[in-house]
Order: sequence, then C-alpha cells, then structure tokens
Amino acid sequence: MAVISVDIAGRPYEVRVGAGLLAELVPNCRGLLRKRGVPIVTDTHVHAAWGEVVERSLRDNGHEPHWRILPAGEATKSWEELAATVNWLLELGVERGDSVIALGGGVIGDLTGFCASVLKRGCKFIQVPTTLLAQVDSSVGGKTAINTPAGKNLVGAFHQPSLVLADLSALETLPRRDLLAGYAEVVKYGLIDDADFFAWCDANAAAMLDGDAALREYAVAHSVASKARIVAEDEFETTGKRALLNLGHTFGHALEAETGFSTRLLHGEGVALGMVLAARYSARRGLMPQASAEHVARHIGEIGLPASLAALDLDCDGRALVDHMLHDKKMDAGTLPFLLMKGIGQTYLDREVSLDDVALFLDEELARTPD
Repeated sequence: MAVISVDIAGRPYEVRVGAGLLAELVPNCRGLLRKRGVPIVTDTHVHAAWGEVVERSLRDNGHEPHWRILPAGEATKSWEELAATVNWLLELGVERGDSVIALGGGVIGDLTGFCASVLKRGCKFIQVPTTLLAQVDSSVGGKTAINTPAGKNLVGAFHQPSLVLADLSALETLPRRDLLAGYAEVVKYGLIDDADFFAWCDANAAAMLDGDAALREYAVAHSVASKARIVAEDEFETTGKRALLNLGHTFGHALEAETGFSTRLLHGEGVALGMVLAARYSARRGLMPQASAEHVARHIGEIGLPASLAALDLDCDGRALVDHMLHDKKMDAGTLPFLLMKGIGQTYLDREVSLDDVALFLDEELARTPD
C-alpha cells in the first residue's frame, strides 16, 4: 500500500492507495468512527458492487451502517439531493465530530463533501473513491460542489476530508469507458508540469488500463502525490498554482454543458478532449510546437478517449461553446483565464485570451475532418 500525505496547514490527512482497503474499512478508519452508527452515502451502482463488502467490514467490527443510496449520474449533484441528504444526516443525529463516508465516484464525493461542509458548520467526512477519476483527482484536495442550471460546480465549498482510501480493487468493476474517463485525469499531471510522467504514460498507459496491478498503483499514487503537492502550495486557489489542475476543464465543461451534462460525454472524456483543444489552441497561437500538440491528441485518441471536436457531431458553433464558458467559476472581472501550454509539461495560466479568438478556433475544430 502507498501512503501519501496531503500537508494542508493544520489539517493534514493521508491518502492510502492499495488493493483490499474496502474489506478493511474499519481498521483503516480507526479513530474516525466514534459511534456505532456510520452514515454512508453512495449510489446504486457502487452499492450493488461493493455494499456487501463494506457492510460486512462495519458489522464485523461492531458498527451499524446507515445507507443513503442515490441514483448514479451527474444529475445527483443537485440542490434537491443536497437538501435531502443534509436532512437525512440531521435525522441521524450526526454531530460535528462524526464522520460521514462518501463511497463512490466524483459525484458522490462532491455531494457528500459539500453536505459535510455545511452540516453544523462543518463535520468530518471520509472519501472512499471507487472510480479512477475520483481516486486520482476529485477525492483529494477538498473541492466540493453541486451543479446548477447555470453550470457545473458553481455552488460549493473547500472542505478537506479526514482520510482518503483509494481501493484499487474497485477499479476491477469499472466499465471500460469509466476507466478511460479517469485516465484523462492521470495523464493531465504529465501535461501540467511533469514531462517525464507523460512519457511514462506513453509507455505504460495501455498495460495499466488493461489491469497491471503494479502500474495501476504507481499511476494512482503518483497522480495523488502530484495533486497533494499542488494543493499544499495553494489550498484555496489564490496564487494561481492550483488553477493548473484545471487544464482541459474550461473547454471540457463547455462541452459537458452543450451535451446536457449527460452520458453522451462523461466528465473525464470532456477533460481529455479539452486538453487536446488546449494543446491545439496553444499551437495555433505559436506557444507550443504543432508536433507536440498533435502528440497530445494522438496519445489521447489512441488510448480510446475523444480527441476530435468534430467527431462529437455537435449542433452548435464556436460562439455557443464560448457562451457556456461565461459561466465558468474562474471568471474574474469579466475575463476568463485559460490554461495553455508552452510544451508538454509546461502548462501556464494565460489571462490575455480573447474569447472571440477562441470562438473562431472552435469553429475551425468543429469543421476539422475527424481523425
């Protein structure tokens, strides 16, 4: 098992990465489960796959699980589910020192973490991510949120978990499409500031995705360590360092909005295509060699993720996609910073991007012959 420390000032916590952690849930949570009753928020898919394992671990160690099983999917990150889940926790008598367990992917982690952040002005919660995307990204760093009609993750709070348990066994039950969507957040760390890790991905991603246990542990642990380092430097995204973690997200969130936050385009798929677009736009502006941008697109496409905007067959133009970006939470004084690249592993925050130029670029990408 790999153990990574997230060194948040005054509130450090561990991320444990390994196989079999769900079966050993209680021993791993020692000191955090104060009462016999343990509230667990999950979704229907995760409960069907792992509910019995978690229940057995709790009951065998003298605890009684209280389940809240929500519909799977992005629609669960809503005002309605936020209110209903908070009320459920209040009815259970959850106190500020108690821990709520978030068992699932990013949707469950985001919703549960936000509930914990507002319940009695902040109670504890434990992230138990069961998807690759959640293990390497959303479970670490304390960003919690729900979606609104105006856009994705626009209402939320920074609220760090007390512990993260990333059980690699859970990846064995993931559909291939979800596994690939999570990989987008793995390769992102190489593109941000670690060209050597991107090269590792080039050489090892296929075998890792096919199930090589040692490669999976390395990919998850390295990704978590990369994020932990950035979060420790800039917990609340005030210096610009943490903003680098949003590479691909401005384009990706616009694509998710255009496709109705539906299964037509998963979050990780949007991020993957968003990184391709960020690379190609960087090359278009002369910031990044065209060959490097196409290297990014080729890698993402060959691994099985969307690498062509034209292939989505959207019924819109570039201006419509830019209009979605106007609701981005990174908007500042009417301008939208973009994460662009000077090369692989050389991402930076550009505050001088013309949205009119972005719209023209997107029109060109929509018209591009799919690769």
